[in-house]
Order: sequence, then C-alpha cells, then structure tokens
Amino acid sequence: MAEITASMVKTLREKTDAPMMDCKKALTEADGDMEKAEEILRVRFGNKAAKSAGRVAAEGIVSIAISPDGKTAAMLEVNCETDFVAKNDDFLALSKALAEMVLDQNPADVAALSALPYGGKTVEEIRTELVGKMGENLSIRRFERLKGQGKFASYIHSGKIGVLVDVTGDEALARDIAMHIAASKPQSLDATGVPQNLIDTERRVAIEKAKEAGKPEAMLDKIAEGTVQKYLKEVTLLSQPFVKDDKQTVEQVLKSKNAQCHGFKIFVVGEGIEKKVSDFAAEVAAASKV
Repeated sequence: MAEITASMVKTLREKTDAPMMDCKKALTEADGDMEKAEEILRVRFGNKAAKSAGRVAAEGIVSIAISPDGKTAAMLEVNCETDFVAKNDDFLALSKALAEMVLDQNPADVAALSALPYGGKTVEEIRTELVGKMGENLSIRRFERLKGQGKFASYIHSGKIGVLVDVTGDEALARDIAMHIAASKPQSLDATGVPQNLIDTERRVAIEKAKEAGKPEAMLDKIAEGTVQKYLKEVTLLSQPFVKDDKQTVEQVLKSKNAQCHGFKIFVVGEGIEKKVSDFAAEVAAASKV
C-alpha cells in the first residue's frame, strides 16, 4: 500500500475541490495513483472533479504571428513569475519578436529558437539580460508553427489565451470561431481527434455512476454510450453550440456560410504548470487536517 502524504491530499483537493477526507479516501482506494483518485472522485461528485485541466498556474503571455498570405502562422508562450512583468513593455516586445522569428525562421525547438540572433546577441542572451533587469525568471515555454489549408484567423484574450484557426471561406466568421474556441476550449475539431483514453474514462465513470444509482445491468452500456456521445458533443468544436448563436452548432454555421474549418490550436498561459505554494501557513494548516 502506497503512503498517502498530506501533500498528495492537498494536491488532489486543489485539482478537484472535493472535501479533504474524501481526497484521502480516494487516494487510499487508488493506492496513491493521482489520476485514478480523480476518476474515483468524479464518480462520487461529478464533473467538478475534472476541473484541473482548466487551472492556470503561471503568468506570461501568448503571441501570434501570421504570414501576409494567411497560409502560415506561429503561436508562442513565454512565461514569467508575476502578472506585473507580463505587462512590461520589454517583455511584450520580446514575446512579439519571438513569434515573428518562429514564423520566419522555423526553428526546430525552444533550444534552437534560443540560439537565434536577436538584437546583436542571441535570444538566450537577451532573455538572461531581462531576467537580471526584472528580477524574476523568464522562460520560453513552447511554440507551434502551422501550415494551413485555408487561411489562419487568430484571437488573443487578455494576452492569456491564444487561438489559431484554419478556415476556408468567410474570414469574418473565422475570427468569430477563434473567439468561440477561446471561450469554449474544445479539445479537438471532431470526435476523431479525441484521445481514446479520455473516451474510455467517460465510459467507466458513467457505468460506475449508473451502478451507484441502482440502474439495471442491462442498461449500463446504453447509459455509458449516451454519456460518451454527450461528452463528445461538448468537447469537439464542430458539435459545440456556436457562442454567437447557440441554436446552431459551429458546423451548421460554417455550412450556412459555405466555409470549412480544417483545424485549430489553442494555448492557455500556464496550463498544466504547477504553481509554487507561497503561503506556508495555509499549507501547514491544510496538512494538519489530514
């Protein structure tokens, strides 16, 4: 049996909002497996326990660059420690320049981008100088350079959410769809892009919840399939109700405009990054309750 520590319980509670003792019980039942424990809590408390994917735990900015013909685009995330630095002019200028460099020079990875010349020095040297000037760490976290079938439209929300969407047809609609993606955060264009493990998890959770509700064994597969189909409609762009007209799906709106969406990419600043706990007293108090 794995040891269930106070920090494990605290991490699971922060991810799920489930009560502390329920987090401990779930971890014990899952033998310390964090993902399995989340799944157990989802059965008990519903989708609230899956909210961890939307948590933003780092500061920074997303920048986008698109070629004049709209056929190629780049999106880049640069992180810092505070929102104050994320609004600094030098930091913003560096982020914008780096997105343009990704677009124009197509570096293989962050290390290659860091080695490129910039302002008479390398990008890494400029980054290091800014770290010294601003007094906190700055890092180039990730970037994507995309080739489109149609033309790229983009949307950046408050510098924290960046979207690129590849659309053939109505350019104004493409911009609206980029805004929709920022608001609704679909996982893929359609059901074919949803990872099988996520579908399997939805199916297992649905079956366990149906069992707990006393549903007949013969109904479990049908209930699970209905749950999976509902989930796919919620997380796939083409099946989502369009934010500017929720009586139509995104796919229906595209068809009405004789347009087609080929794909998209979304960056959320800090997504998936563990934020350092700075309130030691709160951490100790939480641990003492375990």
